[in-house]
Amino acid sequence: MRTIEIRKGEKKIYDICLDNSYGHLREKLEELGVPGRKVCIVTDSQVAPLYLKEIANLCSGLASKVTHFVFEAGEASKNLTVIEKIYEKLIIEKFDRKDYIIALGGGVTGDMAGYAAATYLRGIDFIQLPTTLLSQVDSSIGGKTGVDFQQYKNMVGAFHQPSLVYMNLNTLKTLDDRQLCAGMAEVIKHGLIKNSGYYEWIKAHTAMILEKDYDTLEHMIYESCLIKGGVVERDPKEQGERALLNFGHTIGHSVEKLKDFEWLHGECVALGMAAAAAISAGKGLISGDTCQDIKEVLTAFHLPVRVDGLDPEDILAATKSDKKMDGGKVKFILLESPGNAFIDREVSDKEILEGIGACL
Repeated sequence: MRTIEIRKGEKKIYDICLDNSYGHLREKLEELGVPGRKVCIVTDSQVAPLYLKEIANLCSGLASKVTHFVFEAGEASKNLTVIEKIYEKLIIEKFDRKDYIIALGGGVTGDMAGYAAATYLRGIDFIQLPTTLLSQVDSSIGGKTGVDFQQYKNMVGAFHQPSLVYMNLNTLKTLDDRQLCAGMAEVIKHGLIKNSGYYEWIKAHTAMILEKDYDTLEHMIYESCLIKGGVVERDPKEQGERALLNFGHTIGHSVEKLKDFEWLHGECVALGMAAAAAISAGKGLISGDTCQDIKEVLTAFHLPVRVDGLDPEDILAATKSDKKMDGGKVKFILLESPGNAFIDREVSDKEILEGIGACL
C-alpha cells in the first residue's frame, strides 16, 4: 500500500491510500475510530453488486451498526431529492455526529455522499472509497462535494474534507473502456496544468494505460494524486491556485448541460480542454503545433475534441451561468505551455466563440 498525506500546515487532515485490494482498509478504519460507531455505505446500483457486501463485511464487527443506501446509477440521481432520501435514512437509523458515511463508487457517489455528510447535523465524517479512475485521480481528493440543480452542474455544494481516501486499484478492472478513458481526461489535465514531464510520460505510456497494466496505472494514479493533493493542500477552498484544476471545465460543463448529461463528465472536460487549448493558441500563448498535440493525446484515449449538434452561442451563454464566474466575468484557465497554466479573467466572448468553433 502506498500512502500520501494531505496536510494543513503541520496537521495531517487525511491519508490517500493506494492498494491492490481492500486488505488494509479494516486497520485504517480502526485508526479513524470507527469501532463502536454507526456506518452508512452510500453506493449506486452498478457498484453495489460488485463491492457492497465486501465493504459491509469489513465494517461488521468494528462498527456498532452497518447499513447502506443504494441509488440508481448515473448523473440524473445527483440531485437534492436523492440527498433528502439519504437524510431520511440517517435519521431513521439514528445517526449522530460521531457516526460515518462511506462513499463507495465513482464521482457522483462521492460528491453526493460527501454533501450529505457535510450537511447532516451540520457535518459528520465521511470516507471515500473511489472505484473509477476519474474519482481516484480527481473527485475523491480535496473535499469538494455537491449536487446538480436543474441541470446546473454542482451548483449546490460544500467544502467538506474526507477522513480517509482508500483506493483499491483493482476495481479499475471492472471499468469499461469508455469509463477508463473518461478518467484519463483528468489525468491529462494534471500534466497540462502542472507537470510537463508527467504529460510526456502519459504520451509515452498510452498503450500500457489502455491495457490497464497494473504497475503503470499505479504510478499514474500516484502521480496524479500528488499533483491534486498538493494543489488542494495549498488552496483548500479555491481562493487561487486550485482554480487551475478547472482547466477545460467551463466549456466542458456547458457542453455537459446542453448534451443533457449524455456525455460522461471526462468526455466533456476533454472537449473543454481542446477548446481552451485553441483559445490559448488564438491568443498566441501556445503554438498551433502544441494545440494539435493536445488534441492528438486526447484522441489517443478516445476522448472527443469535436462536438456536433450544438450552437456556439448556446455554449457561450451556458458559460455565463457557470459557478466559477467572478465579478460577472468568466474565469478561464489557459496554457502558457504544457505544465504551465494560469487564470485569465479577460477572455472575450469572441475568443470563447473562436475556441468553441475550433471544436465544431
